[in-house]
Amino acid sequence: MTSAYDVIVVGVGAMGSATVYELAKRGKRVLGLEQFDVPNDQGSSHGVNRIIRLAYYEHPSYVPLLRRAYELWDEIESKCGEKLFYKTGSIDTDTESGEVFTGSLESCQIHDIPHEVLSASEVNQRFPGYLLPEGHFALFQADGGFLLSERSIVAYANAAMSLGAEIHAREKVLGWEATGAGAVKVSTSCGEYEAGSLVITAGAWSEKLLPALAGRAVPERQALAWLQPEDPGLFAPDRFPVFNAMFEEGRYYGFPVFGIPGFKIGRYHHLDEQTDADKVDREVTDRDEAILRSAVERYFPQANGAVMTMKTCMFTNSPDEHFIIGSPDGVPEITFAAGFSGHGFKFASVIGEIMSDLAIDRRTRHDISLLDPSRF
Repeated sequence: MTSAYDVIVVGVGAMGSATVYELAKRGKRVLGLEQFDVPNDQGSSHGVNRIIRLAYYEHPSYVPLLRRAYELWDEIESKCGEKLFYKTGSIDTDTESGEVFTGSLESCQIHDIPHEVLSASEVNQRFPGYLLPEGHFALFQADGGFLLSERSIVAYANAAMSLGAEIHAREKVLGWEATGAGAVKVSTSCGEYEAGSLVITAGAWSEKLLPALAGRAVPERQALAWLQPEDPGLFAPDRFPVFNAMFEEGRYYGFPVFGIPGFKIGRYHHLDEQTDADKVDREVTDRDEAILRSAVERYFPQANGAVMTMKTCMFTNSPDEHFIIGSPDGVPEITFAAGFSGHGFKFASVIGEIMSDLAIDRRTRHDISLLDPSRF
C-alpha cells in the first residue's frame, strides 16, 4: 500500500523537525522520516547545546534570518513550555584586523545590533575564565547564548505530532522519484509513500540522497571535549559568554558549564577530516584531546582539568561554507537544505519556516539569495 501526504520530510534532526512542525502548523498532512532515533547521536545535533549569536561574521545577510530565528525560538519555547535558549552573551574575538572580529563588527554596524568592543585585557577582567592574548579584540553582544540542541528537536517533534504530523523513526529512505505528475514517490525500508512535495534535510547523508550535492555537502568528522575547571564558578552561564575565537591554533568555539560536567570546547574543521557519513570514526583519540587542550591551556587555563566527556559529531561543509537551499534543476517538487558547515543549528527555527514556504508555495519571503545552489 502507498500512503499519500502533502509533504514528506526526510531527516528529522534540527532542520527537519522544525520543518515538520511548520508544515503541520499550516494544516498540511506531513510525514517525517528519520533513519535513526529522534533525537539521536549519529549526526550533527547531539552534545547538549549549540551556540546562537546575532553578531555574524560569516556574512551580514544572515542577520535578518537570525532575527526571525530568535522570534521562532521564542515561539517553540512557548509551545512546548520548556526553556531551550539560554542567553549568556557572545564573544567573537580575533586580532584587530582578523575576519572574525571585523566581520562581526560589520554585521553589527550594518544592522544596528547593540554591541561592545573590548580589548583582550577588558575581556579577561570582566570574564576571568578567559585569558585572551594581547593584541586580540572582542565583540561582545548581549543577545548571544546557546540552544539545547537535542531538547529543541524533541520540542519540535512533539509540537508537530500534537498538530497531526506523523514521524517515523528507524525508517531509512532507500530512494525517491518524481512521478512527472507533480508528485514524488519515496521508498523506505518499511514501505512506499507519495506526496506533492519532498523536503530533504538529511544532514551528512544529503549527498547520498541527492547526487547533485556530491562534493558540495561534504561530511567532516568533528570532536568535542568537556574539561573540568579548577573553579567551576568562573565558567557558569552567568559569568562566561559563549565564544567564537580565532587563535594561533585555529578557530575555536566554546560554552559555559551546563547540562553535563565540564567546560565545552571544539575547533572548527578539527582535523580537516572529510568522511563518509556511514563510515565516520566515532572513537575519540589522544590527538583529538591534544588539539582541544592546546587552546584551553593557553586561553582558558583555569578550565584545563581532567576530561569529563568527549564526543564526535559531523559538520556537512559546502565549498564556501554558506548553506545550500533550493531545488534540483527541473524538479520543483523537491527542495533541500544542506551544507550547514558547522554554523547552522541556530537557524533551525527559521529554516523550518523557509522549507515549509518552498514546499508549499515554491518561494519564500526570506532573502536566501546567498544560499542559492546555482552559485556553484
